[in-house]
Amino acid sequence: MKIKILTLFPNMLEGVFKESILKRAIEQKICSVELIDMRTYSLDKHHHVDDTPYGGGAGMVLACDVVDRAIEANSTKESYKVLLTPQGRTYKQAIARELSSKSELILVCGHYEGFDERIRSFVDDEISIGDYVLTGGELAAVVLCDSIIRLLEHTIRKESSEDDSFSDGLLEYPQYTRPVEYKGSRVPEVLVNGNHKLIREYRLKESLRKTYVRRPDLLVKKELTKEEERLLAEIREEQKSNG
Repeated sequence: MKIKILTLFPNMLEGVFKESILKRAIEQKICSVELIDMRTYSLDKHHHVDDTPYGGGAGMVLACDVVDRAIEANSTKESYKVLLTPQGRTYKQAIARELSSKSELILVCGHYEGFDERIRSFVDDEISIGDYVLTGGELAAVVLCDSIIRLLEHTIRKESSEDDSFSDGLLEYPQYTRPVEYKGSRVPEVLVNGNHKLIREYRLKESLRKTYVRRPDLLVKKELTKEEERLLAEIREEQKSNG
């Protein structure tokens, strides 16, 4: 996969791709990440990329001609172009999986007070990472890259990503490691007894429990199996008994 990030601040992003899993994926040529400075596509001698908004108002607006030239110069037939904006569709794990199937992504980072509305016509998609406003799209671009690259084949073990929260519509079950007991808190016995059938059921039940308590909205959307319905009924009864 090729990822191109169109930004006004490439230096802000460089260090992120030189560490951890992202660095390894790039070194192993699982993916490539190119940081492209949109200022180089300004025809102004001072490399201005923004201007005051028509009709008045505070702040500066990112100019459509600069962004258009940047996108055109870096696009191929395979490019899927994404504008990072708080007005886009809210980012979820399902969208990360959808984008991980693309061969080439262009991520356009908005900035300043906003961007010229015509920029929307230059892209294929608009994505928001949440209901809040950032200074620009750079941090959102990092979030997308991290969540997408880890899904690419050979980046991490397949079973690791399959167990992630949201991958099956549920939050991830609790995890433990050594020591078996710490400050009076002990690892659940089922996890150390070696019975894989009981371990699988325990993890499923605890995944359902976490989701039921913390994100019940996810259960409304999920089509439960008969086993999940049975375990969820047990959880509800346990909740009632515990007050």
